[in-house]
Amino acid sequence: MFGTKQTGPPGVAVVTGGTAGIGRATVRELASRGWDVAVLARGQERLDDTVEEVRKAGRRALGISVDVADHAAVDAAAGRVEDELGPIDLWVNNAFTGAISFFEDIEPEEYERITSVTYIGFVNGTRSALRCMTPRNRGTIIQVGSALAFRGIPLQTPYCGAKAAIENFTESLRVELKHKGSAIELCQVHMPGVNTPQFDWVLHRGVEHHPMPVPPIYQPEVAGRAVAHVAEHPRRTMWVGLPTVLTILGNRVAPSLLDWYLGKTNVKGQQSPDHGPPGGKSNTWEPVYGAEVQAHGSFDEQAYAHSPELWVSQHRGLLAAGVVAAASAVAARAAR
Repeated sequence: MFGTKQTGPPGVAVVTGGTAGIGRATVRELASRGWDVAVLARGQERLDDTVEEVRKAGRRALGISVDVADHAAVDAAAGRVEDELGPIDLWVNNAFTGAISFFEDIEPEEYERITSVTYIGFVNGTRSALRCMTPRNRGTIIQVGSALAFRGIPLQTPYCGAKAAIENFTESLRVELKHKGSAIELCQVHMPGVNTPQFDWVLHRGVEHHPMPVPPIYQPEVAGRAVAHVAEHPRRTMWVGLPTVLTILGNRVAPSLLDWYLGKTNVKGQQSPDHGPPGGKSNTWEPVYGAEVQAHGSFDEQAYAHSPELWVSQHRGLLAAGVVAAASAVAARAAR
């Protein structure tokens, strides 16, 4: 079921949270590969900008303003996509919000809101995608995850909790689909720290400096290429970037050591004294308007545009074949 290459031309894709950051980069990458793209996000102005980019790439596009925490609104959006663009072949759950704050500085209603968008939003998107895909018994659903699904860090309790919930929700649902003999692909792509605008409008309280991603930081295009690759070559899970690999494996081997290290370093590690003080707006309840928002955040000078680990992951079949061929050659020489 997993790891097969997509056959036939790309079709219709849905990307939630597709107007900025990883979502915007994913929309651009999919359009460049021939996908028609529906973008689900809050904020009509940025939706219009994103749709125009897809159309300039020569593909059909649709922008729908929707709060992914509202299951009925997500269902209605899915129906509109199928009516206007055609059957949905790919659904990418990406929309989220978060906080860079100590747990006690986050109000209960804020914590619930972040969880509703970041976790329940994925549940709602997955449900709507399955309702469209199940009658046809085909399609791919991708959950944009994080290394923080496997290793919690300070200042991000609601985000880490939501990503961990998505990981286990997806595993549980995957088993149900296998039990039913479904051909629908359910995939996860786990990300490292990414230079997205989220850190300019994330909820922040009790921190001295401007929030920043955990270094080393990657550009959103790295994430977008990873998602598009999994869309066309579905697999159970992809880890993007060496930091993601090291974080996940390190937590399996030495979680107590990571507790100590993160407690000593990671609060300061998520703040940038070189940036001005954080602004007073956050997108917890409403989208932040103002300057045009693109895929990138404000950490371009520190972000890597490429990931050797991603290249290796994308070409693992070719590399494995090379290893087998080399081993066969060695064995043949030894036999002679």
